[in-house]
Amino acid sequence: MSVPLTFDGRVVLVTGAGGGLGREYALAFGQRGAAVIVNDLGGDIKGGGRSSAAADKVVEEIRAKGGKAVANYDSVEDGEKLIQTALDAFGRIDIVVNNAGILRDRSFARTSDMDWDLIHRVHLRGSFLVTRAAWNHMKNQKFGRIIMTSSAAGIYGNFGQANYSAAKLGLLGLSNTLAIEGQKYNIHCNTVAPTAGSRLTETVMPPDLVESLKAEYVAPLVLWLCHEACQENGGLFEVGAGWIGKLRWERSIGRTVRQKNKSMTPEAVRDSWNEICDFTDATKPANIQESLQTLVEVLSKVDAGRGIGANPTGAAATNPSAAVGQMLPEMTFTYTHMNCILYALGVGMSTKDPDHLQFLYEGHQEFSCLPTFGVIAAQSAMTGLGSIPGLDIDFTRLLHGEQYLELFKPLPISGTLTSRATVADVLDKGSGMIVLLDVHTYSGGELVCYNQFSVFIVGAGGFGGKRMSQKAVVTAPPPDRPADAVIVEETSRDQAALYRLSGDWNPLHIDPSFAAMGGFKSPILHGLCSFGFAARHVLKQYAGNDVSRFKSIKVRFVKPVYPGQSLQTEMWKEANRIHIQCKVKETGAVVLSGAYIDLHAAADASVSAGPPQTDGLQSDLVFAEIGRRIRDLGEELVKKVNAVLAWEIMKDGKRVRQWTMDLKTGRGALLRDADGGRADVTFTVADEDFMDVVMGKLNPQKAFFAGKLKVKGNIMLSQKLEAVLKDYAKL
Repeated sequence: MSVPLTFDGRVVLVTGAGGGLGREYALAFGQRGAAVIVNDLGGDIKGGGRSSAAADKVVEEIRAKGGKAVANYDSVEDGEKLIQTALDAFGRIDIVVNNAGILRDRSFARTSDMDWDLIHRVHLRGSFLVTRAAWNHMKNQKFGRIIMTSSAAGIYGNFGQANYSAAKLGLLGLSNTLAIEGQKYNIHCNTVAPTAGSRLTETVMPPDLVESLKAEYVAPLVLWLCHEACQENGGLFEVGAGWIGKLRWERSIGRTVRQKNKSMTPEAVRDSWNEICDFTDATKPANIQESLQTLVEVLSKVDAGRGIGANPTGAAATNPSAAVGQMLPEMTFTYTHMNCILYALGVGMSTKDPDHLQFLYEGHQEFSCLPTFGVIAAQSAMTGLGSIPGLDIDFTRLLHGEQYLELFKPLPISGTLTSRATVADVLDKGSGMIVLLDVHTYSGGELVCYNQFSVFIVGAGGFGGKRMSQKAVVTAPPPDRPADAVIVEETSRDQAALYRLSGDWNPLHIDPSFAAMGGFKSPILHGLCSFGFAARHVLKQYAGNDVSRFKSIKVRFVKPVYPGQSLQTEMWKEANRIHIQCKVKETGAVVLSGAYIDLHAAADASVSAGPPQTDGLQSDLVFAEIGRRIRDLGEELVKKVNAVLAWEIMKDGKRVRQWTMDLKTGRGALLRDADGGRADVTFTVADEDFMDVVMGKLNPQKAFFAGKLKVKGNIMLSQKLEAVLKDYAKL
């Protein structure tokens, strides 16, 4: 079912919308339900003169078709006035399309100060001022879509357009930074470089070519990039004549031409020039961190005295197709209550806190194993990566990047656990390689937990592999508000020495000389130790140390902690998800980011706690059956669907229930009233309409077009619902 993209309730500002591309954008947005601010100064292509006629005409066209629009005649240098027009007319601003532009083409030698400054004022400064005026409104509402308009001249250069080219490439740099800063507020910024017939292009293109490059062939890309369902951010696209292509930076492997304790010479550069410029096996750095990582590698190489040579790469030895899907030998882990206690001490528990006795004293009536102990049985799988075909791993360059742990039942306090590990995916990050390792751990044949280790191999990238994976469990930014709760706890001077007794024997955490070789002033704390601290802080704050409430945890390891420093865990509660960020209190450095813990609902609201509490909702009975199906067929459904699906059930115009089907991780799960923010697709429907669809009384397509069924996200995933809902619905 192909669902039309609509912009109902959205407010769009298009600058330079009196003609050409801007007019086409404005008309398209208006036709699809958006309220449009049509901005146009009404000047000529060189920036002279002004008139209200152009903007007024476009407004009339939109209104004649039943749309909503108002005109604005201000210069983009008066950015606040443009945004104020949107606020006065429609009360908000959701989308800004920076399209206004002029030309003052001159060969470089003939370019005057005015030619240079006027182009930059309109294109670059104007886009900055308009976007800045909208920025805080978008942040506050947690939504924004911004388009910057570059050009082929900005990307490649063009004779006679030095001023224009510089401004247009400057817009790309602005867009890239806004994409980074806006990400956590759901503000996306992308750049388009359109080729279309307009007042500007008709001065540099033959008339027949201008006629064939219609503006209507560009607008669909802009509308998609501005839709709430589009997750593209920080992209650069060339578009024209019905063709769209995405651009990215590419960098040669290069060559290190400096040697330790020797001067670097131009002759060394000359002699290495062919290799410096060889784009064979080129890397594609996606951010400044990946760019700088190469320099870190170079410094390490030079300091090691390895001399002139190519930059490190695992390209020649890496074969993802041979590695993905490979299973490691089965591992067993036998432990007693003593290991549980030792682990609890390793992650900072102490008899000074009476609440901790539950995890430190085997005679306690509620003696329990901490949920994060689930990583201990699985962690040895990382050492097995060295035997995987298609992977050439230097373990001295291995960094633990991210960790996901999910429990399907509380961990036993003793016994033997069996783990089966599989290489889920191999990613090429340019400066390094990421290996996703999935580990399923069983007790007596029953699945008790699932781990996903994300390990980064520095310098092993550049083999031409993919950058992203749908198999990766993703991180999530915290809400933009002060933390709901904060716990600060000092680590002991011997914290790392104590934690390593649970099985991580890396000398980096105990041997000062080994730590110095890694560039650290002293041994550092294990990332998984900080992980344990943060998890038990959440368990205490929001679950009363009830281990049965713990479902899963995801973290990204950012910076090291030194034993003796204090860990500050900041927590934000959103339904059953607790977002967390962990810092070193003394320095403010973030050590765990994008992290969250999902909790099972308290017993009286849990799907598995007994007969469903329907609150008069007929749909609860259907979802209870769905929950049973997921528990019985979890692994099979995860393989078929591989997505997170959410249902918002409405009654009397209000949302009364949210169901989240996690069919992406582990054996799958059905959560009631949990945070659906990570869903790939969300369906919103009234309880009675849901039942009509289930019983075949209401066709889902008719329900959608009648406004009874709303869909947000990847609509194509709705086709996979049959695997879950067969015999209950035809969605």
